[in-house]
Order: sequence, then structure tokens, then C-alpha cells
Amino acid sequence: MERLCLAPSPSSLLLTTRHNNQKKNLRHQPCIITALFTNPAEEISLKPSTPLNSFEKAPHKPFHQTQPLKKVSAESLKYESGFLGAVPDKSGGDNGREGNNNIHDAMRYLTNILMSKVYDVSIESPLDYAPKLSEKLHANLWLKREDLQPVFSFKIRGAYNMMANLSKQQLARGVICSSAGNHAQGVAVSAQKLGCSAVIVMPLTTPKIKRESYDEAEAYAQQRAKDEGLIFVHPFDHPDVIAGQGTIGMEIMRQIQGPLHAIFVPVGGGGLIAGIAAYVKRVHPKVKIIGVEAYDANAMALSIHHGKRIMLERAGGFHRWHSIKKVGEETFRLCRELIDGFVLVDHDAICASIKDMFEENRSILEPAGAVAIAGAETYCKYYGLKGENVVAITSGANMNFDRLGLVSQLAVGRRCE
Repeated sequence: MERLCLAPSPSSLLLTTRHNNQKKNLRHQPCIITALFTNPAEEISLKPSTPLNSFEKAPHKPFHQTQPLKKVSAESLKYESGFLGAVPDKSGGDNGREGNNNIHDAMRYLTNILMSKVYDVSIESPLDYAPKLSEKLHANLWLKREDLQPVFSFKIRGAYNMMANLSKQQLARGVICSSAGNHAQGVAVSAQKLGCSAVIVMPLTTPKIKRESYDEAEAYAQQRAKDEGLIFVHPFDHPDVIAGQGTIGMEIMRQIQGPLHAIFVPVGGGGLIAGIAAYVKRVHPKVKIIGVEAYDANAMALSIHHGKRIMLERAGGFHRWHSIKKVGEETFRLCRELIDGFVLVDHDAICASIKDMFEENRSILEPAGAVAIAGAETYCKYYGLKGENVVAITSGANMNFDRLGLVSQLAVGRRCE
């Protein structure tokens, strides 16, 4: 591991969204944000915008997994793109670790979502109608624009909601998280708003780094949290994080015009879809909650298919947010109980949807941010949906500029320029 300590900027953080010119001026007491990168052999050259206080090696510690999960190949679950598969078995029996407490769980999540503190740092993102895509699909496609959040991703909702619910004593101890990018930004902004220190652990995204480095980063963060008394802010598997993401479902049901057929949600570790389902299924149970994953990053679909959490032997790295090999315990429990199934898409479809979004409104999504659009498009075509309202979550726009060429090449194949 390598450690980088950044001193706080003397000026307040001004967060500006790209919609309605809404601004969040976050004035707060100073905090320290520390970035840790996996792979101690790698030499790092960084140019931080804030003064560099220290750069030191962090001690390497052995890690162990307390509950080994069955390793499964992503290729073992495949079906036609657009088909609704991996449908949870809700026929009876124990449908969750606390099956007798479903009503209690429902009220707990509804209450937490309604009382969420996410709007201290995030906006109520717009639900935009997509006329070009709707005409092509013969259905009414609405885009929930989480790419317009201050950090250009929905992740700030869950991170802030969890951290804002910590006690003053816990905040004084500081927080730590592991992240491949978007969650790190959410935790950093939240720490700055709340005036606490934060340690960010992430894998280096270089060709020399194996995909397993994210698991190493998470294990390191968890262990360091125990050793130093830091509060670990999980990227998806915590009730407060799930409730923070659930505010998206609350907003959709308030914003949508007319009956809603389905909400298409990109799935990584499961926090976003679990939160949306926890609200929508309790308030409007007939609305379908459909997860969308890439064929090579389908950890949740496979877990639902097997009826228990599994670990992918290898996760695809084309869109790093989805390169998660195991889903959360709580997110799996909620998904198995509440969602309607999964649509699987390939890389070409994801890139084509990035292009569709650009043609729709000149916005560029990251691959993970376009997954739900790809799922909605293929689903509508497969089932011949006509005139129905469907929503796709555009979850993020933190696209690396050097990947645009690859995205363009993969997208061009679907239709002529």
C-alpha cells in the first residue's frame, strides 16, 4: 500500500451541478483526506491540487476472509439480451435471514429514507424524458439523472447519509473507505462537509494491477478500521447507505407522470437497487424493479440464481464500478425479497447506450452509468413494450477521457454514423 496525505483547501468547496445551475456551497471546518493506493511496488507520481504533507509506505498486513463464498464463473449464467432472468424465488420458505420481520424491515427502511439527510450535499436529480430514444423504442423512456449530482454520481447520497448519522464521537475518530472512484468522491465531500478526517483506500488502475486489487483494498481498509478505531464507510452494504440511495426511488415516484411499468437499475454491489426497491416496492408494489448487469460482471444475478451469495471467479473490468466479485449480505437479502429479475447486456450495448445518451442531450456517461439505459432498450425490444413508462438510472458520468476512443469503436457497430 502507499499513503498520501492531503491538507484541506483553505477555501470552501463550491459544488455546482450541470442542471438548473444549482449550487452547494459547503463551508465547514478543515479536514484531512488521506488517499491510500494498493500495490507498494508501484512508483506513483501525483500532482495534488492541495499541499502534500507526507508520502509514506503503509504497513502490509495479511488478510483473511471470514466466510468463504463459492466461486462461480460469470459465463455460467447467460440468456438472451433483454430477457428478464435470474428471477428470485418467492414461492415460500425462508426468503431472508429474518423472514418474520419483513414488516419491521419495511417500516425501518421507509422511515430512514424519508428522514434521510442526503440533501445537505446532493440535489433532487431531474427525471428527464428522452424523446429520441422513446420514439425509437415506442415506449416512454425517462432518465433519472444521477450523473448531474455534484460529484457526477449517485454515490454521494449513501456515503453522506451514513456519515451524517454517525455520532460526534464517531466522527471525531475519523472514517475510512475502499473505493474504485465514485464512492471515494462521495466520502471525501461528506467528510469535508461534516468536518472529519477520511482515509480513502483504492486500487491503482494500471495495466500491471490485477483485478483482485480492489478486494485487497477493501480488506486493508476493514482491517485498518479495526486497528485504529476508524469508522468504515461501506460502498453499498450498510442500511444507512442503502437508505441514502433509496431516496432516488422516492424522487422517481414523486416525479413520474402517469403509471410506471419498470425502473431499470445498474447493479454492482447492490446498494442502489436495494435502496430503490426498499422504497418503491413498499409504496407501489406493482412497479417492476429490474437490475441490469454486464454479462461478465453479474455477481448479483448469479447470487439470486443460486439462492445464495457467490463470488465471481473473475469480474469484467470494462466498467470498473461493475467489477465487483461479491455482493453485500444486506443488499442480497433485500434483492432476493423485493426485485423482479435481471437483464444482462454486453459491452457493445453499453457503448451504444453511451452514444444514444450523447445523441439525446450531448451528455457523456461512464460505462456503468449507461448500463441501465442498455437494459431498458433491450428489454423494451425483447418484449415489444408499447407506450409504457420506463425509467433508467443514469448513475454516473465520471468517464476517463482516454476511454472515449474504445467506447466510440464499440458503439459504431450498431448503426451507421
